[in-house]
Amino acid sequence: MKVVIPGGTGQVGTVLRRALSAAGHEVVVLTRRPTRRGEVPWDGRTLGPWADVIDGSDLVVNLAGRSVSCRYTAPNLRAMMDSRVESARVVGEAIAAAAVPPRVWMQMSTATIYAHRFDAAHDERHGVLGGAEPGVPGYWAYSVDIAKAWEREQERAETPGTRKVALRSAMVMSPDPGGVFDVLLRLARLGLGGPVAGGAQYVSWIHDRDFVRAVEFLADREDIAGPVNLAAPAPLPHRLFMHALRTAWGVPVGLPATGWMAEIGAFALRSDTELLLKSRRVVPGRLLDAGFTFDHPEWRPAADDLVRRVRDRRGTGVRRPVATAG
Repeated sequence: MKVVIPGGTGQVGTVLRRALSAAGHEVVVLTRRPTRRGEVPWDGRTLGPWADVIDGSDLVVNLAGRSVSCRYTAPNLRAMMDSRVESARVVGEAIAAAAVPPRVWMQMSTATIYAHRFDAAHDERHGVLGGAEPGVPGYWAYSVDIAKAWEREQERAETPGTRKVALRSAMVMSPDPGGVFDVLLRLARLGLGGPVAGGAQYVSWIHDRDFVRAVEFLADREDIAGPVNLAAPAPLPHRLFMHALRTAWGVPVGLPATGWMAEIGAFALRSDTELLLKSRRVVPGRLLDAGFTFDHPEWRPAADDLVRRVRDRRGTGVRRPVATAG
């Protein structure tokens, strides 16, 4: 296949580009600052010469959008919204103008679109979309609004010859530096990987190799369109999630943190506590119904695999895990 990945220089794009290239596909990345072969400049807002690479491609996976790892100030939230909506709009325009449009357009979305809840899990059929919910900070609703606007822009695009899939992705766990797994592992190694605000909030996640496999699976399934949850089938509470991560690395202690302590830490890291405190209990209903099989459905063995790959990359060898306190 010829695959075009707008916004493909971040963590998820790096994972996807590496795997698809290794599988023999031609991969073109659209980026504001091209530095490597196979990268084409674009601004994420307006049509330009970059649209030529979409014409005749087989698959477009749009990952463009400002990082959510930032303080949720009004300017940052607006930038998060605009970068996603504008890039989805212009990708749709490029596909509509193509003489030979791609077969499939996958648009990145997020599991954050679902409501903050601790009881029933969200699948695509019965899941409850979030909004202004009682008991949570009001600005959390804006993150949901961003996700809804992101998907809506893809839905309204006039691309009749192209199947459209919205990837409601949980956190993609990979051993690459700078990704979410790298941040969580650093906290665990420092002894700070205990439960936050009690740790009852659910964490939804997906192993990087299952993410790639799911994208390839969806590219081949002509019968699947619309929103699809990309998440492992076993989300778990934050306290158990971090316990498994500490065990995988061999860290005996994980100091707990209260909500206000998390606020201080998030401020120091120039991030926001929503990423830690929102309960995302999301399951992959449509993938499982379609027969997709996860190689890494459970977090404990997935964490072991990711830690092993981190150690292999660093050449630090293997340490025997030790029992840790919950």
